[in-house]
Amino acid sequence: MTRSRVTSHDVARAAGVSRTTVSIVLNRSNSAVIGDDTRKRVEAVAADLGYRPNSAARMLKNGITETVGLVVTESRSLSVDGYIPLLFNGVGSVLRRKGYHLLLETLSRTRSKNPYTDLVESRRIDGLLLLSPRKDDANLIELIESDFPIVLLGSIGHPKEISVDTPSTEGLRDAVAHIVALGHRKIGSIPFSPPGFSAADMRLAELRGFLADCFISIPDDAIVFGDFSAESGFKATLALMAARPDTTAIFAGNDTIALGVLGALAHLGLSVPGDVSVVGFDDLPFAGYVPPALTTVRVDATHQGRCAAEALMLRLKGKAVPEPRQKFKSVFVPRVSTSPVR
Repeated sequence: MTRSRVTSHDVARAAGVSRTTVSIVLNRSNSAVIGDDTRKRVEAVAADLGYRPNSAARMLKNGITETVGLVVTESRSLSVDGYIPLLFNGVGSVLRRKGYHLLLETLSRTRSKNPYTDLVESRRIDGLLLLSPRKDDANLIELIESDFPIVLLGSIGHPKEISVDTPSTEGLRDAVAHIVALGHRKIGSIPFSPPGFSAADMRLAELRGFLADCFISIPDDAIVFGDFSAESGFKATLALMAARPDTTAIFAGNDTIALGVLGALAHLGLSVPGDVSVVGFDDLPFAGYVPPALTTVRVDATHQGRCAAEALMLRLKGKAVPEPRQKFKSVFVPRVSTSPVR
């Protein structure tokens, strides 16, 4: 026998309130003041009964889609980057609790078109989360200044931005100190993307700066750019070791690239860490279990996603975000892929 659909009448009867009160609470309306106890009781009863408001009707009435967009600025990273699923999980855990849906999109740019138009101006979403924003994105700056609800996963330093960021600074500085203390001076780097991707560019600039503080430089031919995938890390490592066979330590732009680095060094007959030490970034779930366990820098992607989603929910409710530009520390995690130089 098919179970009948739970209605707002059922919720009102079980909660001991009027149907109007149920409508105000579940439609998040500000047309009347509802006490916190009543609001929580209605929400709890609705959840227990499995009641779902008519989203289509709510959208027509209030112009609310109950959908948030998560835009990934680089489509290639979706199929290979292990950081994004963790971030997605953190965002989704908050939105499910708040009754919102998540629309995943990649950024499509043309010279004549604003890449945010389809999502924002067509009213497909109520708010936006943007991963890895670029400082030179004029359309993004325009969107931030328009006061549309948007939270950046990363930062462009705009005074009006709301952002959640985990700079590489603390963890990477400790990683450099660790490698230098082990006696390494012939050091290479494989950024996780080609030049022009803000997060990768910043990470490389910080790496060079911290090494310079130790009076160590990375020659240009000791920097070979990856292209998001482990395969690109493999190829970049072969090129790096061909140009600089005396390299004793490699900083991979992230753990995905580091997988390719480990594979390429094994292909060349070089041991890790005996011949070459390897450092990753992100501390993805596999990092401690690959052979050898990867020395890396930990960034909590799930926590970053949750915090960004919570900030966006405040924006959608018209509330101020207590800390508009949240920054969380990265943490160095030493494991066995690094050892003293021979």
